[in-house]
Amino acid sequence: MNSLLHQFADWAAPFSTGVWLLALDWVIRLAALLWIPTRTTPAAARSWLLLVGFLPLVGLPLYLLFGHPWLSRERVRRQALASEVIRAEQAPHGALRWSPSGSPDGSGAAVEMVPLVERLGDFMPTHGNAVELLDDYDASLRALLIDIDGARERAHLLYYLLFDDAVGEAVCQALERAAARGVHCRLLLDAVGAKRGLKHYARRLRAAGVDLQVMLPGGLRWRRSGRMDLRNHRKLAVIDSGAGYVGSQNLADAMFVRGFPNRELVARVQGPVVAHLEGVFASDWYIETGERLQVKPVPVSSDANVAMQLLPSGPAYPFGNARDTVNALIHLARHRIVLTTPYFVPDDATLSALRIAALSGVEVQLILSASNNQRLTAWAQDSYYDELLASGVRIALYRPHFLHAKHLSVDDDIALVGSINLDIRSFALNAEIGLLCYDREVVARMREVEADYLADADTVTMEQWRRRPAWRRSREGIARLADSLM
Repeated sequence: MNSLLHQFADWAAPFSTGVWLLALDWVIRLAALLWIPTRTTPAAARSWLLLVGFLPLVGLPLYLLFGHPWLSRERVRRQALASEVIRAEQAPHGALRWSPSGSPDGSGAAVEMVPLVERLGDFMPTHGNAVELLDDYDASLRALLIDIDGARERAHLLYYLLFDDAVGEAVCQALERAAARGVHCRLLLDAVGAKRGLKHYARRLRAAGVDLQVMLPGGLRWRRSGRMDLRNHRKLAVIDSGAGYVGSQNLADAMFVRGFPNRELVARVQGPVVAHLEGVFASDWYIETGERLQVKPVPVSSDANVAMQLLPSGPAYPFGNARDTVNALIHLARHRIVLTTPYFVPDDATLSALRIAALSGVEVQLILSASNNQRLTAWAQDSYYDELLASGVRIALYRPHFLHAKHLSVDDDIALVGSINLDIRSFALNAEIGLLCYDREVVARMREVEADYLADADTVTMEQWRRRPAWRRSREGIARLADSLM
């Protein structure tokens, strides 16, 4: 009898294991269905539920690591405190506030954008600024190095990427020289983007007296920062109170990704906006270190008198600052809007805004890069062309370089330049920075840059696009399913 029972147990054991695994699969699927939609956007929830539905034992761990753009409570608390300080410190400088009403460069769009951007990102618009748009890669880096070599008090740099190449070496040498002169040099670098530069230069820079801090570190410390793939993607520099830099360019050679020479756009600014850039730097420094920096007094206004407003964004803020600002600009365009980005994976709201603008008669021009160093992103990006072309959006693919610049222009009145890509990662996961310029001359200069792109770009037509093979359409559709995960 015992022998028969043992034989039956041996025969039934595989079935028991199979039943338990099947039950576990369905428990994971049902738990995901009840839990995931309450913690993320509907679009992201659909992507995650699809993954969990097909691969429960793989999808659930991935969701727990990457599914919800959470930050530690301490980081959110520090951002809220930094926002309070920024608003309070601007109060005594009301004379520098620019008002779009009554200004020759104050369009109806500016009247609506100014309060929105201030409520989202804390910074008031100021007049008395000057800006130089630098679209020459090497010239932009030379200007930064010259300013660092001329620094007398401080040099504050915040960058996503520092590479161990000739550019990284030149920047490090400039900081070493400045520190040797007694200049207080502070450097904030993203832990992932600047991994190679940190490995190569961190010890050397600290030994030279440069105060270097790593943003959003991983490893065992990730729980004190946030979700593992959240990044600080900002690129800015402040030299004394005299000059600031903001744009798309990293501290690396244009060929740091082999086969993809980058083309960028950077704004070198002077005037009160420099103090606001330093406020963003001080906020990130405080969030990472807990140390409160003393931001210097507002510098003397420039004769150029350009109206500007900063827009920081990121998961530490209560709203999607970058997404809401870009969508508002699209909706407020009356004649023409030109959007330049290397990565175009819009959320539903942005896609709808572009479609509505084009169908309303606004000339909507997208300038994208013909080459792309993110293959899955490129495939997902392609999936949006058919709908956009059908609604009248113009799409141009720039050929000569990897177009890494990120900017847009609205009618003749507003320009936005910075680190913000038109993708869900920039809108929801990365800390980004944008600079709005309410000035016709700045927009005219940006139009020149845009025209230069278009002169070396291929126009995508509906007839040509619909001739692509069916396998490409399938690939695009599958890649688009992961749009909220990119």
